[in-house]
Amino acid sequence: MSSERRRLWSRVALAGPVVFVCAALVMCGGALWLPKGPAQIDNVVLPIVLFPAIWAGLFFYACLDRRLDRAWGVVSALALAHAALIAAHLLQPGVVA
Repeated sequence: MSSERRRLWSRVALAGPVVFVCAALVMCGGALWLPKGPAQIDNVVLPIVLFPAIWAGLFFYACLDRRLDRAWGVVSALALAHAALIAAHLLQPGVVA
């Protein structure tokens, strides 16, 4: 397989399922770092409503960045940061009971 073909498949994998999973993690983690509104639901509703925008922003970034390794790094770092935030929240005593 040629180098260009490998780069194409790597970009397709990044812009497809990897970005979708990252956007889902950002959506789930957003409920933890967004402030609660007066009705105590803004931090839950806002990430759900913004999910298409989060996904689209990450998708276009993954497609248009000239350096594929940097795009992988940014998307991976964002996903790992939100996964760690979710894990830390779930490991607090009394959260999952």
